[in-house]
Amino acid sequence: MIIIDGSFGEGGGQILRTSIALSSLLLKPVKVINIRAKRKPPGLKRQHMTAIKVLATLTNAEVKGLELGSMTIEFIPKVRRGGHFSFDIGTAGSISLVLQAALPVMLYASTSVSLTIRGGTDVPWSPPIDYVRNVLVPLLNEMGAKVNIRVERRGHYPRGGGIVHILVEPVKKLRSLRKLSRGSVLAIYGISHAVKLSSHVAIRQAKAATSVLERHGYRNVKIETEYYEKGKDPHLGPGSGIVLWAKTEKSILGADALGARGKPAEKVGEEAALKLIDDLSTNAALDAHMSDMIIPFLAVAEGISEITGARLTMHAYTNIEVVRKFINTEVYLEGKLNSPFKFRIRGIGLTP
Repeated sequence: MIIIDGSFGEGGGQILRTSIALSSLLLKPVKVINIRAKRKPPGLKRQHMTAIKVLATLTNAEVKGLELGSMTIEFIPKVRRGGHFSFDIGTAGSISLVLQAALPVMLYASTSVSLTIRGGTDVPWSPPIDYVRNVLVPLLNEMGAKVNIRVERRGHYPRGGGIVHILVEPVKKLRSLRKLSRGSVLAIYGISHAVKLSSHVAIRQAKAATSVLERHGYRNVKIETEYYEKGKDPHLGPGSGIVLWAKTEKSILGADALGARGKPAEKVGEEAALKLIDDLSTNAALDAHMSDMIIPFLAVAEGISEITGARLTMHAYTNIEVVRKFINTEVYLEGKLNSPFKFRIRGIGLTP
């Protein structure tokens, strides 16, 4: 059994999600200790429990220690399988972070997998569902995946209540990915949304982001707005946010920002635009968030993958080290924390 110390690196939920995902992919038992040791409070939260339940369902796994606040868990997967399943996080816990763990395993199920997950779609400290749909999914599809995500209803903190449907067809093998430079920016797209709030919030967010991007020389900007008429808004609580993505000659990069009580809509739009501009300025092929999210997929793809990332985050570094624990393969990392970096790995060419 592989032992993973959850206090290593970023010391949060990322190391747990990646460990359970790789355990499920490779059908290798794992024990994770000191779960979320650097967070207050430490231990499992509901979104982590949901991710583990999803993966346990997809692998008929035996699980020990699966309870709220637990700091140790044993996960013993048996066989990967498909089917249709529904899960409710029960809070505004991030659906995107659950998918971060589940998607690699869904790709290697024996048959197609259909998931319905209830929880948070646009919540702090996690990628919004629009980022997953418009940045992660296109890159995975380029590797040979077939992933479709449909948002039925958004869920914001603290009410949650978001509903997301995910359909994944199994792959024979994932292709390697080679993204060393982004090339010229062709266009910048986005979605600015506001629920249980005035339509002006979504519009102001979009206008502010567009203004900042245009001032920095990006002219082909197309940001959609999403809002609802009073009395026809199905969401449980108020919230707003914006996700931007730049389609370039060779890649796609994204950025986002969330609204908050007392935070002007203009600030939200400007924040997302400046994040995207910062990452684009490095000429790296992948943005800072994608630089860690893509690593487990590269580890099981066929052949050598090479990427450049806008910033080596502690999450990315942690993911790389967890991969080393599970897979004996060639890994090369060049770069310092919080700086642009280059990563290369020889994937194992996993098959279902």
